[in-house]
Amino acid sequence: MISDTYKTIPQLFKDVVEKYKSRTALRYKELGIWHDVSWEEYYLRAQKMSAALIENGLKKGDKVAIIGDNSKEWVTIDLGCLLAGGVTVGIYSTSAWQQCEYIVNHSESVFLFVENEEQLDKWLYFREKTPHLKKVIFWDEKGLQHFEDQDVMTYTDFVKTGESFFLNNPGKLEKIRREITPEDHAMIIYTSGTTGRPKGAVLNHRNITWMSEAISTVNPLYETDEALSYLPLCHIFERLFSVIAHLKYGYIVNFIENLDTVAINMREISPTIGYGVPRIWEKYHSTIMIKMDDATWFKRTVFHYALSIGKKYVQAVKTNRVSGLLNWQYHMVHFLVFRKLKERLGFDRIRIAYSGAAPISVDILLFFQLIGVNLLEGYGQTEAVGVTTVCKSGEFQAGTVGVPLPGSEVKIAEDGEIIVKSPAVFVGYYKEEKTTSETLMNGWMHSGDLGELDLDGNLKITGRKKDIIVTAGGKNITPQFIENQLKFSPYINDAVVIGDGRKFITAMIAIDEDNVVKYAQDNKIPFSTYGSLTENEEIKILIQTEVDKVNTQLAHVEQIKKFTILPKKLYEEDGEVTPTMKVKRISIDKMYKNLIDKMYEN
Repeated sequence: MISDTYKTIPQLFKDVVEKYKSRTALRYKELGIWHDVSWEEYYLRAQKMSAALIENGLKKGDKVAIIGDNSKEWVTIDLGCLLAGGVTVGIYSTSAWQQCEYIVNHSESVFLFVENEEQLDKWLYFREKTPHLKKVIFWDEKGLQHFEDQDVMTYTDFVKTGESFFLNNPGKLEKIRREITPEDHAMIIYTSGTTGRPKGAVLNHRNITWMSEAISTVNPLYETDEALSYLPLCHIFERLFSVIAHLKYGYIVNFIENLDTVAINMREISPTIGYGVPRIWEKYHSTIMIKMDDATWFKRTVFHYALSIGKKYVQAVKTNRVSGLLNWQYHMVHFLVFRKLKERLGFDRIRIAYSGAAPISVDILLFFQLIGVNLLEGYGQTEAVGVTTVCKSGEFQAGTVGVPLPGSEVKIAEDGEIIVKSPAVFVGYYKEEKTTSETLMNGWMHSGDLGELDLDGNLKITGRKKDIIVTAGGKNITPQFIENQLKFSPYINDAVVIGDGRKFITAMIAIDEDNVVKYAQDNKIPFSTYGSLTENEEIKILIQTEVDKVNTQLAHVEQIKKFTILPKKLYEEDGEVTPTMKVKRISIDKMYKNLIDKMYEN
């Protein structure tokens, strides 16, 4: 059972420090060596940050913005702000300066923490428009050793400004901590903005501390677990494991060196908890399949035999009909094939893994299940602290996103929309009363997603209300299922299904550059640029073959009659995808209108 007594994040932090003290809380790599940070040291650093913020004028409820890649500094600032009664606002490190300006101003942040010179440069573009900022603080000094500005400080110097307050006012810090209530605002998490400007979802301490306990009720988390922190910390998915659940269960969070070393760090750490957005799992799958296709005949044969045994085993487990022979066969292929594969990926210790933040193909989930990676799908949104339902380990139901967390209620409205009620449901959107009133009605959060509940209470997502395609013939089609089937192909990175008000369905396809380039090289297909690769007739035939495979699984009205390969990769900077790599459907429709119209000529 989940406790009905809600705490605050500072209380949660204090409790875990008293319990684990000198045990390792964080681990980071510097100059090729992994370094440990104990819980006591972590708390001390956060307290000193808290003291510095208070000494420099932070008041209860003030906002503190943070922009940078995952690091011990990022989470120390986050928790230091919360210990001082402030509200943290994360910004994606990939955001353009205009997006940073919008969030800093919209949130009315009084401090801005930036990682490095690159992030500081963004602030310099809009500094004249942020007179409310008391200070800008950077923590990576490379290239900034001689930078001087009265509004800017180094992380080290900023912390020093609070040392006197920290040493001389321990009672005041404790008093501030005790005055924070579960209903006080804790975080404003800005949505990635697939349909317009990002909205700031306000979460209070009650929302977050409730979720810290609820996340472990379906699939338990333990103090012996380890996680690798690599998704953006300003996104609720990463914050859930690197901060929220971490403070409750006391496992170790390991920070990657940078985004280019994720695969290396994954092998070095071999975490027990795995998580990622669908794009991550899709990329792992396509890389494995392409490499196996390039292996020797013997290795290919053994691998595909192992896959066939794995598929039979997973299906038999679901029906409790695992024969002695099949059990022996599976454990044999797991020992000889899958075990080594998982070791090379850094997945050999993974006890449980999650895919979330967007729909994923069932085939991808099944693939990881059959090689022995316990990948499960969860469903939720920022507005409910990331999780509403989750599949239970050992009871994986393909095509569903599991059952509601204990204490959460999920219903399907008359129009098919999923509505949610739980202690995790957010306070509202910051400065957006109208949007808040449209989302929160009579205690229920309206998700904007469409779904169904089966007899066992498992939720199935059928699409987004705003994404429903109504063809000229009046047929309603949800594009997500078709797009996920297309993305199962190792040669397709993204797909956008088109057809609203049209006579038939088409698709805009972004190829997987690495895998298609390899295919071109293996088959001696000449190309000079990415654009020339997408225009090559043999590549179009390759993609047509992949589209034809998907069409065999679709009803006639859903089948893709034509497709266009996009002439360029999709970039966040061009407004085509969000920082979490969700395609901005409206942007694609506008930017590539000519290409779309061409598919419907004649």
